[in-house]
Amino acid sequence: MVLNYVWISFFVISFIVALIKSIQVGNIEIYTTIVESMLKTAKIAVIDVGLPLAGTMIFFLGLMKIAERAGAINFLARKLNPFLKRLFPEIPEKHPAMGEMVLNFSANMLGLDNAATPFGLKAMKSLEEINPNKGTASNSQIMFLVMHTSGLTLIPLSIIGYRVAANSTEPSSIFIPCVLATLSATVASIIIVGIRQKLKFDSVLLAWLGSLIAIIIGMLLMVQNLSPTVKDVVTKHSGNVIMLSLIVTIVIGGMWKKLNVFDSFIDGAKEGFDVVIKILPYLVGMLVAIAAFRECGALAYITNGIKYIVLAVGLNADFVEALPVAIMKPFSGSGARGLLLDIFDTTKNPTLGPDSFVGKLASIFQGSADTTFYIIALYFGSVGIKNVRYSVWAGLLADMLGVIAAIIIGYIFFH
Repeated sequence: MVLNYVWISFFVISFIVALIKSIQVGNIEIYTTIVESMLKTAKIAVIDVGLPLAGTMIFFLGLMKIAERAGAINFLARKLNPFLKRLFPEIPEKHPAMGEMVLNFSANMLGLDNAATPFGLKAMKSLEEINPNKGTASNSQIMFLVMHTSGLTLIPLSIIGYRVAANSTEPSSIFIPCVLATLSATVASIIIVGIRQKLKFDSVLLAWLGSLIAIIIGMLLMVQNLSPTVKDVVTKHSGNVIMLSLIVTIVIGGMWKKLNVFDSFIDGAKEGFDVVIKILPYLVGMLVAIAAFRECGALAYITNGIKYIVLAVGLNADFVEALPVAIMKPFSGSGARGLLLDIFDTTKNPTLGPDSFVGKLASIFQGSADTTFYIIALYFGSVGIKNVRYSVWAGLLADMLGVIAAIIIGYIFFH
């Protein structure tokens, strides 16, 4: 129901803003721009998002089936059970959904976006199988989704890659700020949803959270002590090394367990195409609505309004130029990426660029959260969830707290 209202709101707001603009300038060209963007986005949703996703889904769900039959997923679930069972008390002991969520979180933390999505969709399917109210998001599904949308990443490979492509002289300078910001969003998501679901924050849960934070801080300190050259090499290539290692480990593990590895792969891969077919309508619908909202100029009105308020209360407003990336990120990853690359383009604004304060802060925004509405449409759409309950406002609240943390961290590091 919430997604229904959000979807309708995008179109209604887009039309109202377009109507106001057409009256102000005395022509109706803006309607053509919006419609062309919508049609282009519908094509992109299928060709540039859906089809590449199909290949990724087929491959990684095939690997998932090998890992599942080899017992790797159950092994991960057992090891992390003391922590996860407190976040997901509805899930039965040793249920495969636990291991699938672990794989999803692990892939996200390592910056392996292509691997994270298939693992996450598989986990959502498993959670729906034990959901007593089919079509209505369960507490476990909401906790999983909101934690996923917080975008916890230890290695922001893609952001560093964008900065390198934009000729940044210090592309990895945002490494630690990105991790600190996304960690803040993740902790916020656990607390927000945990309070809403009345979870028990006992000593075990607090100890696990504290240990995870300590491990992350330790990794950050280790990376911080690397030379700039070594740090660039590590951040650029470590994700690919880890992904290949993961694939080889799963295959060898299947052989060790005497499985027919290729047949297991094929059995899992067959599920990938079915999932993509189910989610394409949700992707097209949501991305087209977001395109209309972006092209009508509503985003610019929001940004200007925030800047006015910030200046009115006497605060430093240098961060506002980077804010469109943060505002767009919950709605569209590609839209946020486009805004980020605009900031990097010094031919459009010589005072900006990847190494400016705005460029670095925008990089943190891009790397410290995930596309909330896209993920809700993708994950819930894959299992036919219609009633998303409080997942939208919980995810957006976690995003907002992550943005605030990113601004503070950006000022501390770069201003």
